[in-house]
Amino acid sequence: MNRDASRVETFSDGVFAVVLTVMAVELLQNGPARDPGTQLPDALVHAWPTYLAYVITFGIAGQIWLGHHNMWRYVVRVDQVLLMFNLLVLLFVAAIPFTADLLSDNLRGSETEQRLTAALYLGTVLGESLFFNLSWWWARRRRLLHPDLDPQLARAVSRRLVVRPLLYTIAFASVFVDPILSLLLYLLLLVGLSLIRRPGDLPRSASAEAGGEVSGRGR
Repeated sequence: MNRDASRVETFSDGVFAVVLTVMAVELLQNGPARDPGTQLPDALVHAWPTYLAYVITFGIAGQIWLGHHNMWRYVVRVDQVLLMFNLLVLLFVAAIPFTADLLSDNLRGSETEQRLTAALYLGTVLGESLFFNLSWWWARRRRLLHPDLDPQLARAVSRRLVVRPLLYTIAFASVFVDPILSLLLYLLLLVGLSLIRRPGDLPRSASAEAGGEVSGRGR
């Protein structure tokens, strides 16, 4: 039996809100530690792994939330499989702060520790992206999207979603070359994805415009 999708989006937004809150708390807890005789500028510089992990993680969470919002504006019904795929997306999203904390604690560690924590971090993001793609693929396959959705727009969303795991895989592979370089590469990917025009902003057909109430369903 297909069910209304509004509760799923509300629940997912709550998970994103908790993740962002946890990130802010961890930033406070892992801020610059000032040993006796240490100047504040030195302490701030010493804590650079914390800032790097925070900025990248916030960018990741923001990109995922934007993508989730753009996708679910077109989903009008859900079934059990789509619910499971969405829960798996949120499983990886909820794990991002944990892997970010590991990363910031070990960027100054041994080469093995750097590679392991960077691989866990990027692997978590890659897992989220794969299940996100599966969610969209299943929604299209099972006709859970709004019936007036422009097929051209649906294909544009699909193309954009496929790009993300491909880019994340490149960043993941570069971990084994240089962990810090892989994180900087991921940061550049985030900036690049932010500059690309989102499929959700593309012009719609007249029929899709007529079905525009989908973004405000159940509210």
